Amino acid sequence: MTEEQSYTTEEISKLLKISKLTVYDLIKKGDLVAYRVGKQMRVDATDLEAYKHRSKQLQSGVNRTAAAESAARSQEPNDKATDSMNMDSALHSVSATGSPSTVTAYPPASSQHNQLSARHLVITGQDVSLDILMRHMEKQTQNIRPLRSFMGSLDGLISMYRGESDLVSTHLLDGDTGEYNLPYIRKILIGWSYVVVNLLSRPAGLYVPRGNPRGLKDWSDLNQSGLRLANREKGSGARVLLDEQLRLHGISPSQLTGYDMEETSHMGVAAKVNTGEADVGVGIEKAVRLIGQVDFIPLVQERYDLVMLRKQGNEAWVDSVLRILQSSEFRQELQAFEGYDVSRTGEILYEV
Repeated sequence: MTEEQSYTTEEISKLLKISKLTVYDLIKKGDLVAYRVGKQMRVDATDLEAYKHRSKQLQSGVNRTAAAESAARSQEPNDKATDSMNMDSALHSVSATGSPSTVTAYPPASSQHNQLSARHLVITGQDVSLDILMRHMEKQTQNIRPLRSFMGSLDGLISMYRGESDLVSTHLLDGDTGEYNLPYIRKILIGWSYVVVNLLSRPAGLYVPRGNPRGLKDWSDLNQSGLRLANREKGSGARVLLDEQLRLHGISPSQLTGYDMEETSHMGVAAKVNTGEADVGVGIEKAVRLIGQVDFIPLVQERYDLVMLRKQGNEAWVDSVLRILQSSEFRQELQAFEGYDVSRTGEILYEV
């Protein structure tokens, strides 16, 4: 059985001659079907062809609409009622030749202008709190279209330094100081003006099989012989947490079987422990509640912060995000998730 050809978002942008942000927008709206492989979004060739076919149908319908409108005006130049009837008929022909989305893809001129002028904001991170934040942003911030990028904390900061991300979520422990995020942010975002604000705090620690058969209680227990690890990808907050703890406790990564085998989410790590493929993994508590047959050993309370650049053109949406984070409505939604500490949510921690 041959595997179907698929494309990355970068390849799609080159094939369609559009920006990567436009590709992400098409995926977010459901116009282009995509799925994740590791940290990458991919689109199957058949789904790309289906999107191109729908686009051709839509363009064909719009062309017929324009022709019908032109004909109606030439035949009855002084009769607005007749023009309106012919236009309604032309619109009906569009909806009859396309999918239901074809109708919404033909908005009034003012709506088209608003969509074209809307600015895309790339938000990095994986936590569900970011989905809640995006929903509030879409409601309260005009001319802004937030897009998600599911990369890790360190990769997110690097992408911000390169000008590829607008709002980065991060939970990176500096083992030498015991401080979260700020040591990394200061080193990476050299030359940028930015604001760091707390989103939430949450427990992080070890995933172990139900009953904890290896008796793991602390980071130092990771030196047990023959321990099998389910690890996260480089650049993720959980990977940095593990690597810092191994360094501080003098444990060589080579002692852990599976250290080089990477999962791209907390759920993936917890699932490996659940199926017996690993004896331990590092992650947040929420994933354990979703998996079920895994125990969680809390070892740290990690701070999950947001970083936003302060530059010309950003002032309005940055201030809007701060108002959202500091609102009681947003905090109440986060409190619905067990384990989330919102006592500092919205607090500005550092600003350059």
